[in-house]
Amino acid sequence: MTTAATPRFHLSRMRPRDPAQPHRTASTLELFFDLVFVVAVSIASAQLHHSLSHGDFVHGVTAYAMVFFAVWWAWMNFTWFATSFDTDDWLYRVTTIVQMGGVLVFAAGIPAAFERGDFTIPVLGYIVMRIAMVAQWLRASRGAGELRSATRRYALGIAAVQVLWVLFLLIPSGTVQIAAFVVFALIEVSVPVFAEYRRQTPWHAHHITERYGLFTLIVLGESLLASANAIVDAGRELESLVPLISISVLTLVVTASLWWIYFWPPHHRAITTFARSLRYGYTHYLVFAAAAAFSAGIEVELDVLTGESHLSNVVASFTVTIPIAIFLLGIWWIAIRESADRVVNTAIPAGALLVLLDPILPIPVAITAVVLAVIVVILVLRPPLPQRS
Repeated sequence: MTTAATPRFHLSRMRPRDPAQPHRTASTLELFFDLVFVVAVSIASAQLHHSLSHGDFVHGVTAYAMVFFAVWWAWMNFTWFATSFDTDDWLYRVTTIVQMGGVLVFAAGIPAAFERGDFTIPVLGYIVMRIAMVAQWLRASRGAGELRSATRRYALGIAAVQVLWVLFLLIPSGTVQIAAFVVFALIEVSVPVFAEYRRQTPWHAHHITERYGLFTLIVLGESLLASANAIVDAGRELESLVPLISISVLTLVVTASLWWIYFWPPHHRAITTFARSLRYGYTHYLVFAAAAAFSAGIEVELDVLTGESHLSNVVASFTVTIPIAIFLLGIWWIAIRESADRVVNTAIPAGALLVLLDPILPIPVAITAVVLAVIVVILVLRPPLPQRS
């Protein structure tokens, strides 16, 4: 009788996974990994809320865009790597947990980035995340076969960009720092194009879009927290009881509608080619950031209703409606448009424009809730078109 040989160090060889594997779903490790991003997104959203509530719009939005980029990019890189090379052995798990540690360090530095423009701690946390990702790609290169050159280009590209982020810390805050960030971020997002321009790593369409859906639930969850905060405030601010309860209900309606709209189309159709997968993945930066910013806008509305902010009702309403409009246009462009008929393709862009009229009403979020509810009814009546052959 023979026994199977034990893999060296109890490690699995990291080979490209089958993109057609049946019943592929998110692993418990991936779900655990997402939890630290709940923390980072929540802190970033809270800091945006404080900036907007105090009328510091340019700085708040700029800092939020920079911070959220790092959150989104680190999550997205791990997600696409995992769909291609996940082994779930002990070393893969440990390396992933190291990345999680980097996310927590990054999250701890977000308040300083907003308040003083000090990105030291966020950059250190980000580098921890990215160096762990370099280690994953180098390990994958040993068993990648024909994809070895692509995995090594990933490792080289990611490592090189981290040098730029160290240099970023030497740039004084202000316009020059923002310009440098934009340039370095563009270089960062070009790494996948550089790595995969000859041969693409495999991705499991249903698995990858499930992962994006799970992250969407995370950012929409921030809005549900804002809805709950409205009820809490209502118990303390009896003079504003009716408006607070109203905004809580309307926030729930809007959040549920955004969930319904996001998950209406079959997302796996949107990543059938490398170019389409880039569009899907990169545009989600706007979708995710807008969803998290929506919750910050609701908190701003609550501050105005309770007298903690001196913003006008119109300005406060725009902090809600602009993120919703961006969310609608983003998800329509990358996932809905090609699966919808003319009615749906008219309703969603038109709805994105109509929600911007909400600030003219004295009841916050009222038009937005009605418009989104109407869009949901249209989607129920007009299911996605069959996939074209």
